[in-house]
This record gives sequence, structure tokens and C-alpha cells, in this order.
Amino acid sequence: ARLIQKILQDQRLIEVTATVVNKPGGGGTIAQAYLNQRAGDAHLWEITATSLLTNHITGKSQYGHKDFSPIAMLSDEYIGFLVRQDSPLMTGRDLLNLFKTDPESLPIGIATAAGNTNHIAAGLAAKAAGGDVKKLRVAVFGSGGEAMTALLGGHVGLVVTPSANAIPHLQSGKMRVLAVAAPARLEGVLAAIPTWKEQGENIVVANWRPVVWPKGLSAPQVAFWEEVFARVTRSDEWKSEVAQAGGVNHYMNSRELAAYFDAQYAQFKAILTELGLAKLP
Repeated sequence: ARLIQKILQDQRLIEVTATVVNKPGGGGTIAQAYLNQRAGDAHLWEITATSLLTNHITGKSQYGHKDFSPIAMLSDEYIGFLVRQDSPLMTGRDLLNLFKTDPESLPIGIATAAGNTNHIAAGLAAKAAGGDVKKLRVAVFGSGGEAMTALLGGHVGLVVTPSANAIPHLQSGKMRVLAVAAPARLEGVLAAIPTWKEQGENIVVANWRPVVWPKGLSAPQVAFWEEVFARVTRSDEWKSEVAQAGGVNHYMNSRELAAYFDAQYAQFKAILTELGLAKLP
């Protein structure tokens, strides 16, 4: 948010001051309640994440994607499957075979909530393997760092997390990434990691970052902000920041994002229902 604020002002993409306001709590629900009270206000927006969908499906939030105006997608953080360097699991296929034959034998670490995209990615992999997703042993940690510590200590055998979190551990030689749930190989340090698609399974899961506004925006307001964020995501400063964070730059306009939300909601709801975590009919 603060990088976007800087780009907006440095490049004069808007002619007024931009201010970043933190609204922590409830997995984003406090921020969403704040936004939801201001229908038609084009001066207020939120950077959100996949929790906008998953929290609604799991009953943690009354707000879903249809309660807001989708304006633009910014970036993706694709999910990776990490093991210790000395793990007997050498490939993604090895992991799938274990998910099929004995899913309860492998404790899995995720952060920071059951039903998030890390959990979804693990569930989709188990389903692709033909295993019973309800038999997955998933431990939820308070942070990605705690999950990594548990993996290094042998308390879990697999961590499912945004793949960029693996970079320092890959560089130190302490961990391996069996697969990344991306549509194509990532760049930089992560370029050597095969995708699930390369290993025969169409598993694509990202923790994406869009911007949403209150409902009730006019067509000219939507068009204005679409163009602003298209220019933000084309800027060298933005591209550099996303790359350094291990993400993938990914702009979508309002119409594309609305359709994407619908498709992701259906996919997430289906697997979360199989995991026994969906609270919706």
C-alpha cells in the first residue's frame, strides 16, 4: 500500500494526497466493514487477498467479493510445497503417492488460518492424488516463520506456503521445494522448481492481491481507477518490488477481476467443502 501511495504521488497519477490507513483485525473483516459503509465513495479502497473469498466461505466473515466493486488485480504469490533437504520425498509425484496411500502419515504445516490458500493448495494436491482430503494432518501456525521452524525441527514433514518464503531456505540448502502451484515456472531463485503442471497435475493456486472499492461506483469512476492501477503495475518501481518479493505482476481490469473472483470462489468452495470447512449451503 505504501509503495502504491508513493507511485501515485511521484508519478502524479492522482491530483490529491493519498493516505494509508491500517484497519487490522478479523482477517480483514474490520477493514471490509469500514469499506462496506461507504457505498459509491470512489476515494476509498482496500488492498485485499484471497481471504476475501475464503473467510466468507468458511463463515469467518459476512462479507464476500460481491459486496464490493472489483477494480484491479495487482499480483500473485504462487504456493510452494516445501520439505527439509533430508526428506525422503524427492519430487511432487512422491508427495502425491503418499497423499494417495497414507495421507495421515505426513504432518503438514500452514500459516496462518485453516481454510486459507495454503490449506486449499494442500487439499487440491491430495484430491489430485486420489487421496482422502479429510485425512490430511494439518497444523496451523501463527506465522510462516513458525511453520518453517517446525519443518526444520522435524515437527512437520511438509510446509505449504507462498513459494517466495522458501528463498532463504533454498539458498541455505536447508530445504527443497517439490513443486510450485504456478501456471509456468517462476523466475530468479525459484526458476529451478518444477510446476505441478510439469509433474502431470493441473494445480494452480495463488495468494493474489487485488484492490476493491465500495459498491455503487459509476462507470467513469471504475474506468478512472482501472487506468490508474494499470499504470501502477506497468511502473518499473512496482515491477521491481513484486519481483524482489517473489511474486508475479498480474494486472486485471474490473470486468476480468469480477469473473476471476467468481471462478476462484467456486473452486475454493468446492475443495473447502470436501475439507469440511465450508459453512455455506
